[in-house]
Amino acid sequence: MDIAQIVRDTKTIAVVGASANPARPSNEVYRYLRATGDYTLYPVNPTITELDGDQAYASLADLPVVPDLVDVFRRTEELPGVLAEVLALPTRPKTLWLQEGLIDEAVAAEARAAGMSVVMDRCLKVEHARLR
Repeated sequence: MDIAQIVRDTKTIAVVGASANPARPSNEVYRYLRATGDYTLYPVNPTITELDGDQAYASLADLPVVPDLVDVFRRTEELPGVLAEVLALPTRPKTLWLQEGLIDEAVAAEARAAGMSVVMDRCLKVEHARLR
């Protein structure tokens, strides 16, 4: 699946590592995606309870739905753990999106083997704005 199709077909997004700090890239991307109205967003961060009035969730397992796309803002060394959380969900998200600067070929291969599309080292905000 190409990026344009992913951006177009996605309806629900879990933002793993979403931050309440406006200086953080995850906050900027979350606010941008929310403002577009194109997606239902779920901030995932165990250190916050809400983000811009939206309930935040401690983990992917706590979400009320399995999202179409998991957008990851975590350090590279934490990616295997994030993937383990994704793979433990009752059904697979369609896409694992690793934000700009995040590349892990082993994580990508395992996610693809589980049937997911994988995007690495790209910003969802930038891609959405480019394709809009």
